[in-house]
Amino acid sequence: MADLLAKAKGGEANSAPWWEFSFPSLDALNKACASFPQSRDVTKGVEEVFLAIKDALRIVLDPLTQPLSWMLEFILSVVQVAPWWLMLPVILLIVYLASKSLRLVGFVAICLGFLAFIDHYDHAMQTLSIIFVCAFLCVFFGVPIGIAMSRSDNLQRIIIPILDMLQTLPPFVYLIPLIFLFSVTEPKLYGIAIILYAIVPVIRLTDLGIRLVDEDVIEAADSFGMTERQKLFGVQIPLALPNIMAGVNQTIMMSLAMVVIASLVSAPGLGVLVLRGIRNLELGVGLVSGLGIVLLAIILDRVTKAALDRINASQKSQ
Repeated sequence: MADLLAKAKGGEANSAPWWEFSFPSLDALNKACASFPQSRDVTKGVEEVFLAIKDALRIVLDPLTQPLSWMLEFILSVVQVAPWWLMLPVILLIVYLASKSLRLVGFVAICLGFLAFIDHYDHAMQTLSIIFVCAFLCVFFGVPIGIAMSRSDNLQRIIIPILDMLQTLPPFVYLIPLIFLFSVTEPKLYGIAIILYAIVPVIRLTDLGIRLVDEDVIEAADSFGMTERQKLFGVQIPLALPNIMAGVNQTIMMSLAMVVIASLVSAPGLGVLVLRGIRNLELGVGLVSGLGIVLLAIILDRVTKAALDRINASQKSQ
């Protein structure tokens, strides 16, 4: 109004103070000169480039990632077919072999029994199955990458920025390009997202563990005439095993976190119940399924830490 009155009186409109000037962004420059692109042109350009190479990426990635779909479909079908009285003893046996602790076995039995009692057994087994496959693949690919990084400084400098990007990228962003590349009904859609999100800790800690091996031990191995392969498998990896197991622990925890988010793209498990609670505003469903996820997280954390403690104890006794 003050500007209109000033113009009506023949004066000039009051100019804004210098500290209120807007930043020269693309939109601001576009208003001053139409030849400048707008911000939406940048995002639209990124989208057009991705859609242009989408078909070529799919041709390359489809055969490479199809085994992941087969693995997930197989283990989920096994879990659905196998009766509870067979699955629970197998899980408890694995827990005992990893921890050698009857107390932990009893705790796991109580937690799984509680989930079965409230009819969350099937969803819990689906979540554990997905975590098992994805965590196994993270270790299968992550440990060799970490070993290669520890043996080459140049490779480490190349991979570290990639790991930083994967570690800081918001979890939901992993799903965006994958939705365009794969069908929502394909298990590899959420499998790839989980692996990319969870593989970082095992790579970093494998690299760190091998680099932290004492130089005197390496010199002693050299004096015995060990080859590089013998030093790696006989000295470096055993001494780096506590760090590697710590990376496996973090990878499993991050896989569990991503499984819940991946329920948005048809990942089965307890995350589906959490999503149902959010969509339908069913408070009880969301909280109880969330409690189930917490119990699974505690189980996985306790078991992997017990295995890590056993490794540390065996190395100290040597």
